[in-house]
Amino acid sequence: MSTEAVTQQATLDAAVQQLGNIVLGKQAQIELALACLLARGHLLIEDLPGLGKTILAQSLARVLDLSFSRIQFTSDLLPADIVGVSVFNKGSGEFEFQPGPVFAQLVLADEVNRATPKAQSALLEAMEEQQVSVDGKTRTLPEPFFVVATQNPADQIGTFPLPESQMDRFLMRLELGYPNAADEREIITGDDRRTMLTEMNAVTSPATLLELQRAARRVHMSDAIVDYIQALVRQTRESAEIEVGLSPRGAQALALAARALAFLRKHPGVFPDDVQAVFPPVAGHRLKPASAANRRKPNELCQHVLDSVAIP
Repeated sequence: MSTEAVTQQATLDAAVQQLGNIVLGKQAQIELALACLLARGHLLIEDLPGLGKTILAQSLARVLDLSFSRIQFTSDLLPADIVGVSVFNKGSGEFEFQPGPVFAQLVLADEVNRATPKAQSALLEAMEEQQVSVDGKTRTLPEPFFVVATQNPADQIGTFPLPESQMDRFLMRLELGYPNAADEREIITGDDRRTMLTEMNAVTSPATLLELQRAARRVHMSDAIVDYIQALVRQTRESAEIEVGLSPRGAQALALAARALAFLRKHPGVFPDDVQAVFPPVAGHRLKPASAANRRKPNELCQHVLDSVAIP
């Protein structure tokens, strides 16, 4: 392993360790969140309030030294509140663009499903094209650009479900879940997580992160693993349990995420267990169960697909 590769792995190990000190007992979710960023994707975290969704997003920004902005989505949020607006300057006699909070390297879209579809759609172009169009002009967003959106369960009051087109913009969807008894005890008796957040040290820079993203895309993927991914995708389209399976973009997302996780895990190439680990967070929010399906939950559908395809 080259000196550069050793340094990259040490950087990622330090990031995982620091994040684990803040978000306790969620090693798998932390690794997946970092893999999502390494794959240049966007992350949707869906769970009940108070389980650490916002803290995880803030910790990612701090440990990776990314410029950070937080948008609290509410029912009266307007697209201009996200992308920015042109304001008339009396001195110059011209309109000047005032950038909105989307012009940051890591944007936290907090409780994204509490805003109306019109406000939600303001993120679409930013997430897909890494640019926004305002007053007929296209403005490029900073690099790296990473959206972490949190979402409350759809059955809670005052929520507007995200359309399929926007859900597809998220590379991964994660759930944090409740901590175990030991971790919850440490949360209760230990230091405040927000105080600990201010004491975190950055382990890398945005420029280095871009290099890590490029390195993750170069991880070797054998023909057998490509065949495995295609078989999984084909199963999502042919299974009687699933009405809408993965699109070609979903298949590409699965490959990118598997490469990124293999890179994070120091694997020399993508292994089947890398594909299996990223399959539920990548595919779960893209699959639509059939009306007569016995399995209705995303994780159940994903496990059904994994169980139906032979491992290479």
